Amino acid sequence: MKQKQVILSNEALELVAARFRILGEPMRLKLLRALLERERTVTELIELTKGTQANVSKHLNLLTQAGLLGRRKEGLHVYYSIADVSIFELCQMVCGRLREQFEQQAKAFSSSRF
Repeated sequence: MKQKQVILSNEALELVAARFRILGEPMRLKLLRALLERERTVTELIELTKGTQANVSKHLNLLTQAGLLGRRKEGLHVYYSIADVSIFELCQMVCGRLREQFEQQAKAFSSSRF
């Protein structure tokens, strides 16, 4: 099946690269995974990711600025949630492709003789 070719402007390419940079940090992916089921407080996210308060807060702010997370304040607590669920589609695509590659590599090793 032939895919339609899309030519992106330099500005659009910068935006795409910025989105991938946001996702290029394991702690940010851990935070997204932790928020998959429901919104959580910073304290809960620190416990789930085993990060420090300063590190988790820094990454939460970056994810929020990028539009991936939403936040709301209730009393003394700040709750974070997923604002852009399409991010999980992208992660599923990448994970699926990696799984296929690893399976192909495993087959190559299992059929080889040394």
